[in-house]
Amino acid sequence: MSTLFSGGNGGATAVSTLLALSSDSLTPEQQQALIEASVRRILRRVGAFTANDPRAPQVAGETLQEVARERSLPLPLSVALPLQNRVVALLTGYGFLDPLLPPHRTDLQEIVLDSQGRVWLRRKAGTHFERHALSVAVEEAWRVVDAILGPQSKALNEAAPSIDARLLPTKDNPGGGRFKFLHPVITGGLYPAFNLRLFELQAPTPAQLIEQWQMTSWEVMTLLGQAVTRKLRLMIGGGTATGKTTFLSALGAYIPPTERIVKIEDPAEIYLAQPHVQTLEARLMPPGSKVPDYTVTDGVNDAMRLAPDRLIVGEVRTGHAALALFRAQMSDHPGLSTFHAESPDAALFRLAVIMFADEGVRMEAAKALFAQAVDVYVQLHFDAQGQRRVAGVWQIESELRAGNPEFTPVCQGSRVVGALTRQRAHQHGGHQGGGA
Repeated sequence: MSTLFSGGNGGATAVSTLLALSSDSLTPEQQQALIEASVRRILRRVGAFTANDPRAPQVAGETLQEVARERSLPLPLSVALPLQNRVVALLTGYGFLDPLLPPHRTDLQEIVLDSQGRVWLRRKAGTHFERHALSVAVEEAWRVVDAILGPQSKALNEAAPSIDARLLPTKDNPGGGRFKFLHPVITGGLYPAFNLRLFELQAPTPAQLIEQWQMTSWEVMTLLGQAVTRKLRLMIGGGTATGKTTFLSALGAYIPPTERIVKIEDPAEIYLAQPHVQTLEARLMPPGSKVPDYTVTDGVNDAMRLAPDRLIVGEVRTGHAALALFRAQMSDHPGLSTFHAESPDAALFRLAVIMFADEGVRMEAAKALFAQAVDVYVQLHFDAQGQRRVAGVWQIESELRAGNPEFTPVCQGSRVVGALTRQRAHQHGGHQGGGA
């Protein structure tokens, strides 16, 4: 913004007044106090502004002047201009979030506002959160929450204290992101809290995983790429924030561009570069809504009738989704999926438990389904230094041994120690309809 106000006599008067003020500099604390007080006053008087509202610069400048006079603070033009810009940013768009989002910042993976109003950042491939010096007023936090949730027909309140939402993709941030919002009624804090997971601006590549983030070696990635090319069915397991989604997205580079891909997610976050991709996103409706939920299970069942060459399930969370996926993959629909588990044994046990709890599938049957539906299991973890790594890759043998699937090691860490010998029963011909 190159001018102090948007125009008019009022703007000229304000500029003259500001120039007449002392040129003594303000401390960062004084500047922040002026910004917060001005934002609060504007929100009380006129509310927030839409993006590019021509009134915002003038209102911001006049209010800053007013607050500075009341506090007997100098406001030279050199200071007033950047302060005005910051106030306008807080009153339009996503406020304090905007400077942390692309194109201003492209190095962040997660942004957190905690219930005490503190901002925390985690960089891409970072292992921990860092405190950001940004100060956020309660009113501003709520305005940003409303600006994000309003267009999605959602609201954070005591009746709905936990809300999932999307950061909608834009030209500058084509990946978008996902939010988890929490109301103070369940956090005991003063602020609405949120966690924002930012998605990649473009599909991550195998080279990025290896050379930039050092998650694995070219030897291991080449083997997994061959598995994808051969249409083997892969499941990627790992704990929270170990990079399951990013790793799956990178493996997507090995899917031929001629294939039709249907991906089912909750929420949508997998970024693929292929031209023929159909996304189905799960949607949970608020209590009391007459509109039914749309679940991952619904998405898998619908995908079977969309002529897919390849199925991708962003994360298997329920026994319903696991059973639907396994049935689809056993009916000659090759797929990739992720699952939250700390080890292969833990993955098998958790899958069996949730399939029994949700679908009544006996443990023995669940294990048999897993062995028939999954060819390769990839485990991600944090190493001793907190770095995301491939812990190992196993081939799942189709025949049970002593009632359990047999995990044959293929990779240990970044080393290949065996070969993938499992073959598809028959090659998928593509564009098959009908359910499993």
